[in-house]
Amino acid sequence: MDPSTVIAFAVACVVISVVPGPDMMFIVANGIARGRLAGVVSAIGMSTGIAVHTVAAALGLGALLQAAPVALEAVRIVGAVFLVYLAVTTLRSAKDVAATAPQRFGNRSLRRTYVMAVLTNLANPKVILFYVAFLPQFLTVGGWATPVQFLVMGAILIVTGLTVDASVGLAAGALSALLLRRPAIQRWLNRVSAAIFGGLAVRLVAER
Repeated sequence: MDPSTVIAFAVACVVISVVPGPDMMFIVANGIARGRLAGVVSAIGMSTGIAVHTVAAALGLGALLQAAPVALEAVRIVGAVFLVYLAVTTLRSAKDVAATAPQRFGNRSLRRTYVMAVLTNLANPKVILFYVAFLPQFLTVGGWATPVQFLVMGAILIVTGLTVDASVGLAAGALSALLLRRPAIQRWLNRVSAAIFGGLAVRLVAER
C-alpha cells in the first residue's frame, strides 16, 4: 500500500472518530446511565461491529447489500427498533435509581451493553455505505490484494475509533459517577440517555 495514502486515511479516521455521531452518542448515553465501565464496553462493542463490517467488506458483502435496497431498509428498521428498546429500558430505570444503581456494573448488564453496542453498529446502514463508498478511495492500485487492503484500513479505523470512543465513554462515566449519590440528578441523566437513544432511533428512521 502507498504510505502517503495510508497516512491520509489515518488522518481521515481521526477526523471521523472525533466528530460526534450516532455511535459516540450511544457511548455517551451508556456512560451516563451505567458508568465508566459501561461506556468503555460500549466503545469496544462498536469497534467489534466495525471489525465485522471490515471482514464483510473484504468479502464483498457491502457491495452486495448496497445492490439490494430492501436489505438495507431491513437493517435500518432493525437498528431503529434496538434503539427504541434501549430508550424504553433506560427510561424505566430512571424511575428507580436506588434499585438499579447497585447493578450498574453487573456482568449481565455489561454483556447486554456490549451486545447492544455491536448490534446497533451492525444495524447502521451508513456504516455499510461508508465501507462501500469511502474506503475504496484509498485503495492502492497494483498493491496488495483488495481484501487485504480493506483489512488494513479497517484495523486503522478500529484502533483510532476505539481510542477516541473509549476516552469519551470514560468521561461520560466519570460524570455519572460524580453524581451517583444524588438520585434526582441521576434520574435526569438516565432520562437524557433515554432521549439520546430515542433521538438516534428517529434519526435512523427519518434519514435516507
